[in-house]
Amino acid sequence: MQPTHVLETSLYASDLEAARFFYGTVLNLPVVFDEPDRHLSFRCGRGILHVFVASVTRETESLPAHGADGAAHAALAVPYDQMEAWRDRFDDYDVPIENTASWPHHEHAVSLYVRDPAGNSIELATPELWGLDARE
Repeated sequence: MQPTHVLETSLYASDLEAARFFYGTVLNLPVVFDEPDRHLSFRCGRGILHVFVASVTRETESLPAHGADGAAHAALAVPYDQMEAWRDRFDDYDVPIENTASWPHHEHAVSLYVRDPAGNSIELATPELWGLDARE
């Protein structure tokens, strides 16, 4: 018995409107939940990406308190044949690509890295990076 996939991932930011633009417009992820001044939740495939205001979620009483300081990291899967289009999209929105990587274990295992407005490292990676079929 084991979990089947990551259901949700949480990042932290102080400016939710900047996060809304980056994740909703630049990355084209739909907002599925919006609690003003607390968090935004975006649909990413079959998972959810939360962006919380850490100073608020540290003070919660209804769920376990949480919050992180400093830059975090999340990797989002994209098909290999869309990687060049993502480079162009980031260029269109003046989002600098911080780094790229070609991983030696598979010809289609590649990543590109950008920063969200809060400084979190966001990696767009092909599923082959972790030995997954692109349809998974």
